[in-house]
Amino acid sequence: MDATRRNSSIVHVDTEQARRMSLAVPDLADLSNDAAKATKAEQQMSLMQGLKLYPKAVGWSILISATIIMEGFDIVLIANLLAVPAFKRKFGEQLPNGDYEITAPWQSGLTNGAYVGEILGLMINGIVVERYGFRKTLIGALTAVTGLIFIVFFVQNIEMLLAGLILMGIPWGVFQSLTATYAAEVCPVPLRAYLTTYVNLCWVIGQFLASGVLKGVSLRPDEWAYRIPYALQWIWPVPLIVGIFLAPESPWWLVRKGRIEDAKKMLLRLTSRNRETDFNSDETIAMMKHTNEMEKASSEGASYADCFKGSNLRRTEICALTWVTQAFCGSSFMGFSTYFFEQAGLDTSNAFTMSLCQYALGAVGVFVAWFLMGRAGRRTLYVWGQVVMCAILLIIGFCGIASKENSSAQWAIGAMLLIFTFVYDSTVGPVCYSLVAEMPSTRLRQKTVVLARNFYNIGSIIGNILTPRMLNPGAWNWGAKSAFFWAGTCFLCLVWTYFRLPEPKGRTYGELDILFEQGVSARKFSETEVESLSIHSDEDVVEKEKKLANSHHLETVESKN
Repeated sequence: MDATRRNSSIVHVDTEQARRMSLAVPDLADLSNDAAKATKAEQQMSLMQGLKLYPKAVGWSILISATIIMEGFDIVLIANLLAVPAFKRKFGEQLPNGDYEITAPWQSGLTNGAYVGEILGLMINGIVVERYGFRKTLIGALTAVTGLIFIVFFVQNIEMLLAGLILMGIPWGVFQSLTATYAAEVCPVPLRAYLTTYVNLCWVIGQFLASGVLKGVSLRPDEWAYRIPYALQWIWPVPLIVGIFLAPESPWWLVRKGRIEDAKKMLLRLTSRNRETDFNSDETIAMMKHTNEMEKASSEGASYADCFKGSNLRRTEICALTWVTQAFCGSSFMGFSTYFFEQAGLDTSNAFTMSLCQYALGAVGVFVAWFLMGRAGRRTLYVWGQVVMCAILLIIGFCGIASKENSSAQWAIGAMLLIFTFVYDSTVGPVCYSLVAEMPSTRLRQKTVVLARNFYNIGSIIGNILTPRMLNPGAWNWGAKSAFFWAGTCFLCLVWTYFRLPEPKGRTYGELDILFEQGVSARKFSETEVESLSIHSDEDVVEKEKKLANSHHLETVESKN
């Protein structure tokens, strides 16, 4: 434990929770001792030790996160096809000046249709994954999306396109939550932040690939300008289905199902045979069992309703608002980047070139976030990222006051948008995935992440209603001045972040459970020591647990007499 935590307040499991655990688990003393050893081992594990011990977990997590590359590719197609001339002629309306444009209501409808499907898919996912596990759920979603691509490929009118996007949104919703939660469950503490934030890099890779494809076909005059991008979606599902079929199931999920031996087998599949660290699979499984029992003692249920009870309400709020911050910090500009660059005065070719630069910077930003997280922590990055983004949005807004004929101002807007993307993907973008995967209890993680992501989707729907109207010359025509609005929402999110977002860096899930149960302030999370998971000696832990178990045994005997 570092010096900061040694000089701070101390929290521990409350007596009533310990009583319920001791009654439910006969060998609680031994279980707690093994769990404490595993907890200490994870806390002392360095990044390199984690990579050497869990290389297979890293590989499987990277594979499963590749489903987000596919989704990132698909989502960019929805927004940026709005800038492709052939797509606009097929599905748009002619303006008085002779140009074709997708109307603002249909722009919102197409993007929001996918979000509606994702909301439905997420809610189904929260139930299905707890019953069938991560692998079967993902394989089912990939199979469904393979068939649904036929609808958008053979699209004949804009209504058919909307129906296809709504249906495709259902499996996309599955991908949105399972990738980060799988990474959070198969990796130890030192690797958790890197593999959960890798999900954001997958988003950026998908967006970059889609922008490259659209740049290549954007000047085609025929229907293949939009059919080719849709057809390329078939590249992903089959290889991913094969890979996920071979992947190990989450040991945490197996422990929650009471399949302890299977959980141990999966844990061994996730770790290296040439182990240089003091790794004990039995102790690691004991830590999972202990955390699960501790959460059961705190909250027996594992339904959506339980996400809003007790300390889980606070955890759900943190996950939801952390993701809502992504939607309202100005990120909607990036989703409509190519369209925005066109409205700012750039031609189609230059607009797609700028988008490619934007996503390349986004990828670099994720690596910067990896470097900063290990030093500054998640909370610090989230706060300062929003401070910088708010300032950039104000600059974009002031540049938007100039006329569109002022090419210098328009290129300045484009440049600031690229900087905004870099800052976003160095802070809020990737760190969000780490936070929402770490903050929930392990028993309610999937359902909490589902609820949080749906709050994000609702926020995105609102943004997708507003942003096209702000940018569309046939509607409000605010152009870059709409950045003033998003600067205001970004500031409100910053205020919430400062007062409500805790720092989970270096904490095991058991420690986080205790911190939330004891109601520790968000600003004191990083400096509070969790006494009950700190081992002074094995004998101390065993003796404490034996005394607790014996006292409840005597109470039970007396009550029977």
